[in-house]
Amino acid sequence: MADWQKILVAVDDSNLSNRVVDYVGQVVSGHAGVQISLLQVYPEPPPCFYQEGHNLKEFKQEKEEVAHEVFQRLIPVLAGYGIDAETIQTLCQMAEGNSLSKEILKVRDQGRFGTMVLGRRGISKAEEFLFGSISTAILRESHDFTVWVVS
Repeated sequence: MADWQKILVAVDDSNLSNRVVDYVGQVVSGHAGVQISLLQVYPEPPPCFYQEGHNLKEFKQEKEEVAHEVFQRLIPVLAGYGIDAETIQTLCQMAEGNSLSKEILKVRDQGRFGTMVLGRRGISKAEEFLFGSISTAILRESHDFTVWVVS
């Protein structure tokens, strides 16, 4: 079984990610041995992206630049709770052939994270029914790890 102190935090460029990371900082502050990894997963480019003459390399570079800015904004939040910024890992990757939730779960499995933290978007029941919810999909698959959903 994975260690609860190995924590994967799914983030994006929304204000909700600030609340998620702030919550993680509050909960783990003062706990020795906590390992935090911030993860940003993005979808594959839409077909029109290629039709407009763009390529995958520039798409990935653009997404990684956005993720880098997000990480630079969020790491100081954790550092404010006494978490050494040098120990915080950052991961950014495209969900190739997967939904965002499946890609997040894949990263969780590969890294053997015992705790996953993510935000809950304020979507309606109809939107959740039609498009699904990342947090709902992850909760359905959370059989051998802990999930914290922050709203």
